[in-house]
Amino acid sequence: MKIRLASLAIALAFGASATMAQDALTERQVHNQLEQQGYTKIHDLKFRDGVWRAHAKSADGRRVTVKIDPRTGEAYPDEQVSRLSETDVRASLSTAGYTHVHDVDFKDGVWRAKADNPAGADVRLQIDPRTGKVIGTD
Repeated sequence: MKIRLASLAIALAFGASATMAQDALTERQVHNQLEQQGYTKIHDLKFRDGVWRAHAKSADGRRVTVKIDPRTGEAYPDEQVSRLSETDVRASLSTAGYTHVHDVDFKDGVWRAKADNPAGADVRLQIDPRTGKVIGTD
């Protein structure tokens, strides 16, 4: 019985990863999304820790590092201020089915946390600082 439950949890986690990969924007699409949001001189665009990352110039000419939602292309500049508190982030993750949430911190424009996903797998999360929505998992 325990082996079946473990197999089911692994299958669910793998299925979620495969779905995530299918839903993710390509590098070219992300580059285009950044340009549409006013970013220029985009370079070092890489997918890491469940989100796209890049260096660019913002519309006001400042050099910024941005994290990009892999599904929507929304950019999160590193100097952004969060509208949510740590308590808000923890509540949002709990509502989404995450358990054993720990190491919650705000860094480089997004919230980060470690938790067990609804399938029971240990994951690292990147969280939207305005909505509390998970934008990347690793």
